[in-house]
Amino acid sequence: MNSLTTGLTGGLLALALAAVPLAAAAGEGVVIYQADAEFDDAAFGLESAITDRGLVIDYVSHVGEMLARTKDDVGGARALFTAADIYIFCSAVVSRKVMEADPDNIAHCPYGIFVRQMAEGGAVEIGYRALPEGPMQEVQTLLDGIAREAAGVD
Repeated sequence: MNSLTTGLTGGLLALALAAVPLAAAAGEGVVIYQADAEFDDAAFGLESAITDRGLVIDYVSHVGEMLARTKDDVGGARALFTAADIYIFCSAVVSRKVMEADPDNIAHCPYGIFVRQMAEGGAVEIGYRALPEGPMQEVQTLLDGIAREAAGVD
């Protein structure tokens, strides 16, 4: 499989190819995989992929619920997600390594991987923010392995 990175602004590039990463640029970029599962199963798979590596999930941000709850209050025009959560975690081993290489890498910690389904339906997607070249690529490799496993991508 290959990653697709684009310089598009203002949204995500959607590809209909299963098991092929989708990507879009939102600053540094986003890497997205389509999951061949329902949202709850994909979320459980993501949680398992994180904890099976001995990592601790610090927080689950229920972004989809928050956006639905506050849509009318903030003048939202439409529902964005059927469901969307971000799993927040860190790796002491990898984080120490990348921060010893450059203490400014603290800006990328903790790490987050999201699982979402758009309001208009479609596939469940699992993704993460792409990280800069250099030492942070070790973290990106970790995130990519977790996202691929959770999405069922070989």
